Amino acid sequence: MPRSIGLAHIIRQDDGTSIGIWGVFTLRSAFQPIFAFDRGKVRVAAFEGLVRPFRDGEALSPYNFFNLIPAADRLHVETLTRTLHLLNAGACLDPNASIFVNFDPSLFVEHAVVEAALRDMRLVLHEAGIDPRRIVCEVTEQKSASTETLDAFVHSLRMHGFRIAVDDYGAHDSDAERVRALQPDIIKFDAQWITRLMESGPGFALLRAMVSTFAEQGIQTVFEGIEESWQLELAERSGATLVQGYVLARPEIASPTAFAQFRQAESDVGPLRAPAAAPTIGEPERKPHAPRRSFGRRAARS
Repeated sequence: MPRSIGLAHIIRQDDGTSIGIWGVFTLRSAFQPIFAFDRGKVRVAAFEGLVRPFRDGEALSPYNFFNLIPAADRLHVETLTRTLHLLNAGACLDPNASIFVNFDPSLFVEHAVVEAALRDMRLVLHEAGIDPRRIVCEVTEQKSASTETLDAFVHSLRMHGFRIAVDDYGAHDSDAERVRALQPDIIKFDAQWITRLMESGPGFALLRAMVSTFAEQGIQTVFEGIEESWQLELAERSGATLVQGYVLARPEIASPTAFAQFRQAESDVGPLRAPAAAPTIGEPERKPHAPRRSFGRRAARS
C-alpha cells in the first residue's frame, strides 16, 4: 500500500473541511451523534463517520456506491473514507468526543496489509490532531475470513491504541463466546433485531439480560436505529449504555458549524464523557403510559 493512499485523494476546502475524490465520485463525510443516558437525560458521547457519495452533483446511496467499486479497489476506497472522516472530525467535532469508524475485516487478512493500513491511519490522526484513544473501530465478526485472522486484526487495532466495537450484533448468528474471545470495548446491537425483541415482553427480558451480561464483562452496549420515542424509553429501561438514531439526531454533512450545539463546555472531560445539551427523556417528559404493560410497536399503535 502506498505511504498515504487516503491523503492522496483528499482535497481541502476553504472552510477547513475535506472531500474525497475517487474517479467520477466526490465523497463527503456525514456524522451521526451517539448519545449516552445520564440521569434521565441524554448527552452526546460520540459520533459515527458515514460516507456520502455524489456523482455529477447527484447524491448516491453508500450501498450503491460500494457496489460499483471493483473488489481490487475496496481496500483503497475504505482507507479513503476513513481518512476523510478523521480529517473532518478533527476540523468539525468536539475535541473530546469519541469517533466511530468502520473496518471491513475481510480486507485485512494479510499482516503486512494490516500494519500498512494502521500506520497510514496513525499518520492521518497526527495530521488531524486526534488522539488515537478517541477512535472506536467497528468490525463485524461475520465478515472475517476466519477466527484466527479476526483475532489477529483486532489485536493489531488494540496495539495501535484503538478501541474495538463489534458491529451488527444479532443480525446474523452472533456468538457470545466469540465476543468474549474478542473482548471488545463496545457492542453495537443490530437495529432490526433489537426492535423485534422490544416488541414482546419475553424479547425485552432477553434484551435486558444480554445488556446486563455484557456490562458484567465491562462491555458497553449501543442500540442503533432508535427512531421512535417508545424505543428510546425501552432502551433506557434495558440498561443500554448508548443510543443512536433519528429520534435523537440524523447524520449531517460535515461543516464548521454543523455540530456546534454538541460541543462541550469543559475541555478536561475524556472520551465518552462529554456533556452536551440534549433532549430530556426522564420522567418529566413522559406521559402516563400503557406501554408499561406491553412493549414496542403494539403499544405505539394503540
